[in-house]
Amino acid sequence: MILAANFKSNLNRAKTAAYVQTLDTFCTQNGVDDRVMVFPPASALCVGGLHVSVGAQNAFAAKNGAFTGELAQDQLDEFNIRTVLIGHSERRHVIGERQELIAEKFAYYQKQGFEIVYCIGEPLEVREEGNDALLEYLEAQYEGIDLHYSGLIVAYEPVWAIGTGLTPTLANIELIHSAIKERTSRPLLYGGSVKKENAREILALEHVDGVLVGSGALEVNHFCSMIADAKSLHVHKERVKS
Repeated sequence: MILAANFKSNLNRAKTAAYVQTLDTFCTQNGVDDRVMVFPPASALCVGGLHVSVGAQNAFAAKNGAFTGELAQDQLDEFNIRTVLIGHSERRHVIGERQELIAEKFAYYQKQGFEIVYCIGEPLEVREEGNDALLEYLEAQYEGIDLHYSGLIVAYEPVWAIGTGLTPTLANIELIHSAIKERTSRPLLYGGSVKKENAREILALEHVDGVLVGSGALEVNHFCSMIADAKSLHVHKERVKS
């Protein structure tokens, strides 16, 4: 499984460094085999640990240049960062990034061989129109994106569930994930008000390959709890098989 924490504009450099160290120690001491990733704010980028990868929440489609306020590849290379988050709903709906720009970023970092966590999701008004409208909305977010890229991880985040405490039903998550899986065989994460209280039941769903967690992961102990849940689910599945 893949467990990713997106700090957004939270935690400073010192707190991020302490978080990554604590998380890395937890993974080492508990024999965690799952993929664990942290996406800190730009001012807190750092080198990852033995078990914890650090990625960027956003990056401009260039090695460097006159792009005020943006991170480019040179800044990521300084910290040996090879994973980038692209298309997050807050970049789309708050910052106003258009699909053309998002696809341009994707193409650039694909060419550079980066791992890309590509985010898709729908606002509440689309959700209320029904599943056909929802899937059509998601289809537009595939435009210009290579869904078969070997470095791709897809993250489905219903916009209306991010930071609201609301989540789709487990049946709805499974339904949408199943439909997305028909378009790509790459790992598929769920995000949107994931927290330690509901992570286990979400991770247990058949078509969920992991979670992308926002505010629910800001406390490192809460994120460690989710990682422990993922590990216990592996053990349970192995016992069922035997």
